[in-house]
Amino acid sequence: MKRFWKEAGVAEVGGDWQVTLDGRGVKTQGGRQQIVPNRALAEALAAEWAAQGAEIDAAGFVLRDMADYAIDVVQPDPPAAIAALMAYGESDTLCYRAEPGEPLHRRQIAEWEPLLEAAEARRGVEFERISGIIHRPQSAATLAALRAELDGLDPFTCAALRTLSGLAASLVIALLAIEPGHGDDPLWLSNLWNAANLEEDFQIELWGTDAEAEALRARRKADFLSAARFAGLVRA
Repeated sequence: MKRFWKEAGVAEVGGDWQVTLDGRGVKTQGGRQQIVPNRALAEALAAEWAAQGAEIDAAGFVLRDMADYAIDVVQPDPPAAIAALMAYGESDTLCYRAEPGEPLHRRQIAEWEPLLEAAEARRGVEFERISGIIHRPQSAATLAALRAELDGLDPFTCAALRTLSGLAASLVIALLAIEPGHGDDPLWLSNLWNAANLEEDFQIELWGTDAEAEALRARRKADFLSAARFAGLVRA
């Protein structure tokens, strides 16, 4: 599709904000008015539109896609959106370890355990650690604490968590990525991304990689960082 606008801007709408293209308000992909909670987020969304060339590149709308998900999916049915997030908490990657004594298990203990312990300390819960791939449920108390935390979040932050959790296969890592004071720290976010990809990196060290896999990894990391940025803009 060819670019159909000259100028992307923002406009205040009843205390909230909206991107405008040549003065007309943008709608979500689901057809709703794309109203966002603050000017900082609206300006970041407008920047995606402004950066487009003569031909529209859908891959350049990472922030827009999260805003649309918040409006089209989360706002109409918050319980369903939270249930989708809880699936990552119920089978969190950080809880599933190799067999004790294996080299991978030692790496997992060194890199994952501090993150999981920090999540436990903050919420006053305990996660079940599992050796192997057989699913074992987390305790009712732990799941209730996670659900209560998600219930208190706005739809736009939930949208960011959906992207973060999906890329990391971990709700714990997603929540750590949006913590105030950490979500805008590039080193912290890179460390979280590396933790999420620990097993992949372990296999690469053993068997190597290729250019295609490296390019996919780079794109996924960029999306992870964009989702953390999105959550920070929501707080702004």
